[in-house]
Formats: sequence, C-alpha cells, structure tokens
Amino acid sequence: MDRIASNATPLIYLAKANQLILLQTAVNQVIIPQSVYREVVIEGKRLGVRDAYRIENAVISGWLVVKDVINRFPVKIMTHPGEADVISLAKENKIEKVLMDDAKARTAAELAGLQAVGTLWLLLRSLKIRRIDFDGFLTTLEDIIRAGFYLKDDVYLRVVRMAREITDV
Repeated sequence: MDRIASNATPLIYLAKANQLILLQTAVNQVIIPQSVYREVVIEGKRLGVRDAYRIENAVISGWLVVKDVINRFPVKIMTHPGEADVISLAKENKIEKVLMDDAKARTAAELAGLQAVGTLWLLLRSLKIRRIDFDGFLTTLEDIIRAGFYLKDDVYLRVVRMAREITDV
C-alpha cells in the first residue's frame, strides 16, 4: 500500500505495544496532521509517556510524515479536531485511506469519500503480509487491550477468527 493518513489512537496503541514497525512495513508512508503530532508527541512527552518518544522517532526516521492542513474539508459529522484534520489532509493529498478507530470519525471519513480502516485492520493486514504470525497477532492484540484499547467481546472473537482463517491455525 502506498500512503495512509492516520489519527492519534492507532499510533498511540501501536507505540504502547512497541509495534509501530507493523504500520511502517504495511504502508510506504504514513501522514499525520500537526494536530495529531501535537496530541501524540508534544502532549505525550509533556506527560512523560514512553510511546510519545517512539512516535517521535518514527517522524525523525522519515516514514511518519507531519503535514499542515491547508484547506479544511467540510466534515458532515462533528468529530474531534484531529480526526477532522486527518480527513482534510487525506483529501488534500489525494490519499484514499485513513487509519482511525473512532466509529463516528470513520463514518465522517466514509461520507467524505475515504476508506476508513482501524488498528485491527492493520493487525490483520500484518498477518496477511506475514509481518507477524498468529502468536504475534494475539500478543499484539493483548498488548493494545492491556494498554487500554477498548474492544467489545464479540469484536475480539470475530477478529481472532479472522486471524485464524488467514493463517489456517
């Protein structure tokens, strides 16, 4: 996959699980707006959270790119400002896919003509392209849940079944 615009939540949880490498290997370039950078790096460092430094290192290494939003896209559903910036940035840069976990933000992205995917999509994609095996998938899933990623029981069971089907375990 070429490029994706990302919101804060997937970055935060992947960094907490020390698995940003999955995003780096699944996508050629990840673009985030300044508002997301401020939320995950500047504010994270102020709070002293380790994942902020991991995300900052991804920016320094160049595969995670911070861009300014030039023209705000008129989002039809009220979202967090960072989510609206991700949608605007994707539209400006002709990026078709956005990485975000909030259901309302994903609906807003889809109404804007974008394909919205989330952290679970990324884990399943990493499994499909053999960046992780089934055990690595489960460990990463458990790590992000332990870090506070909310997942309903039925969604958890469904994603584990999907992972099994991918790997034929």
